[in-house]
Amino acid sequence: MTYVAIAVYWALAIWGLCSRRPVLIYLFFCTVPLGSFAVIPPGLTGGLTFVPQPMTALLIIAKTLLHPHRARVAIGAALDPRRLGLFAAYWSVAVITSVFMPRVFSGIVMIVPVRGDLSGQAPLYPTTQNVSQLAYLTVSIFAVFAFTQILSDRSNRQTALQALAAGGVVTVITGMLDFSSQYLPVGPALEIFRTATYALLVDVEVLGAKRVVGLMPEASSYGNMCLSFLCLLYFLRRGIADQRTREFYAPLTILLLLVFAWLSTSSATYVGLAVFIAMASFEWIVRLTEKRYVIQRRRYLGSEFLVVIIASAMFVLIVLFQPTLVDTMFNLIDRMILKKTESSSFYERNMWTIVSLRALLDTFGVGVGLGGTRASNSLVAVASNVGLVGAVLYVGFICQSLLRRAAWNDTEGEVLISAIRYAFVPSFVVSLLIGTSADIGAFGAFCYALPTAVGLRSIYTMRMNVGGMPSLAGQLARFERQ
Repeated sequence: MTYVAIAVYWALAIWGLCSRRPVLIYLFFCTVPLGSFAVIPPGLTGGLTFVPQPMTALLIIAKTLLHPHRARVAIGAALDPRRLGLFAAYWSVAVITSVFMPRVFSGIVMIVPVRGDLSGQAPLYPTTQNVSQLAYLTVSIFAVFAFTQILSDRSNRQTALQALAAGGVVTVITGMLDFSSQYLPVGPALEIFRTATYALLVDVEVLGAKRVVGLMPEASSYGNMCLSFLCLLYFLRRGIADQRTREFYAPLTILLLLVFAWLSTSSATYVGLAVFIAMASFEWIVRLTEKRYVIQRRRYLGSEFLVVIIASAMFVLIVLFQPTLVDTMFNLIDRMILKKTESSSFYERNMWTIVSLRALLDTFGVGVGLGGTRASNSLVAVASNVGLVGAVLYVGFICQSLLRRAAWNDTEGEVLISAIRYAFVPSFVVSLLIGTSADIGAFGAFCYALPTAVGLRSIYTMRMNVGGMPSLAGQLARFERQ
């Protein structure tokens, strides 16, 4: 049956590659929750696992950038620091460090291997992880270039938002299936999609309760994915044009994502949920008090306040009539967050970060290359892998993306850029706790491409209004008309 699932995926992928319908966009978001499913049998890849999302992103890149006009636009953007030049420079630094540094510092620098025994240190040597991690990063970076061009069109942005909601639904369904496997014989069906060669922690319990993992490798990755979908859908939903999705499907999916993020029992996810609640509260107050905001950003202020009141009332009733449920919840928080510092995983993850920082110092700030060492902090992972120069370029691109501004008459773009800024914070905080890679991932590529696409469109519009369209904008307009 696994081969049937693989065949279904590739049938959809080929259809999307050959069709003008947005099949690949929907396939991209709907396969995010399939993080343990190898779409190419590992026996054919030497044990490497290729999951659906980066493979779908690769097809989107091919379909977009193999177009001659779009390829020229991408090259022009890569050479311009005001567009995507910083990210292109980051990729160049990553290529150089990954190719040369594992050989230059071979056997000299101590690291924590990306695969294998993670409980101790080992000397640095070139491995296949240098190649695979560089390949994943290359896909992510080229995905930013492809999504930037795709999302420059308003109809494509709306399609992507609809696909994002569909991906959230798939995430909930996979969580439901995994949770129900305790009571129903659905385990064999889930095993069809658990074909990755890395370790899969799918039967772990905390305080007698199963940790929900969906179809991801472990509970923390599933919880982090739920959190990412939750943040994006909550803040982006006001920019969705379709009323039924905006007012019914998205809110229901948000509620269920909140439930399954909790059921993942991941300490990092719990911290992310706390940050999400803080950001949502802050954003609500800002929208209430700032009168200059467009009507789209001020939507549903009353209904959101009513939901909070109802939720608070339900919590009070639970405290009064079912206090044991509250005790269970607080015991879980105490175990997963307050006593986290007493766990072996806390010390192990801190050891990864300390060793990676020492490796950065031992290489004089140059880094050990992608896949060279494992950290438990995204910024430390970036710096130790690609060096201080690469880290500066990486952080610079993120700041540049989040500080983009929409055109004065692009109210939808203003809503979307603001939403990405708020949605970025919880996921970024979680990445500082459990981030192990210098790769932003294909999902992160979409998050950075959206404000970049809206911001670059505003630059092109402004230049057109002052009396001339630059060649790059002219190319963009030409292929959009085709």
